[in-house]
Amino acid sequence: MAKTIETKLAIASWDEKPYRELDDGRKFTRANVTLTGSDDSLEGEATWEALMYYAADGSGTYVGLMHVTGKLEGREGSFVLEGRGTYDGKQARIESTVVSGSGTGDLAGISGTSESVSTHEDYPFWPMILRYDVE
Repeated sequence: MAKTIETKLAIASWDEKPYRELDDGRKFTRANVTLTGSDDSLEGEATWEALMYYAADGSGTYVGLMHVTGKLEGREGSFVLEGRGTYDGKQARIESTVVSGSGTGDLAGISGTSESVSTHEDYPFWPMILRYDVE
């Protein structure tokens, strides 16, 4: 039976650097973000690495991998989320899927999806809904 948790991960660090900037204002960046969870549903650390593209108007699209390590509702282990998202200048949205076979420890066999929708008002937190099952 699938479970759903809602949590807010604290953004411990956000390191984003451009690796290609175009004359018309478009740019490509690489981000490395460290997050921490400290509630009953998710306790531990996550690292999100992403490649981002920003249009000249500031909107963007990105792809990323998040490695989550810790306890998920009391189950200890780790797993990886693979996601694709957008930024419209006000709101960031990402939908992710648990990478098959990425679960370890008590989270071996995990499957599921996550979504996050955030605005500048959410900072320094990353709100997340995770729907998962562990076989």
